[in-house]
Amino acid sequence: MGSVTSTPEPYSSDPTAALRRGLRYGALALLALAVVGAIVASLFAGVSGLWGALLGAAVGGGFILCTVLAVLLTAKLPAVTAGAVLLGSWLLKMILAIAVLAILDPMDFYNRQAMVIVIVLSLVIVLGAETYGVLQTRVPYVTPNDSDGKPDAA
Repeated sequence: MGSVTSTPEPYSSDPTAALRRGLRYGALALLALAVVGAIVASLFAGVSGLWGALLGAAVGGGFILCTVLAVLLTAKLPAVTAGAVLLGSWLLKMILAIAVLAILDPMDFYNRQAMVIVIVLSLVIVLGAETYGVLQTRVPYVTPNDSDGKPDAA
């Protein structure tokens, strides 16, 4: 009978690996939520529920995923520049979210309850999936040594 061994998952030396994995997990969670939300909302509210769920997934999920994209795009910039870009992107997201909701307000082709429920669920689920993805990524805190005891050349 053979022995069972466990090989640890290799670490990543890419500082953006955790963010990229979080983005991937978040996008997959948003896709799953959009499909499930659209089906459930369609069953309860018909076509208007379908549109409400899809709009909710786009608004809520897009809001969260844009944050990760902005962080990824500014990861290699100096801290002050990255902070300014992130602050600007947050302000732009807020303006866009308010504008989209203001444009949708007078329209009646979608179910508002479905949209609000899916927005809230997308914020929670996508953020949770991103967090899980980031936490599951193995990134060393220090530069590992190679076999001769010297730090690896990066």
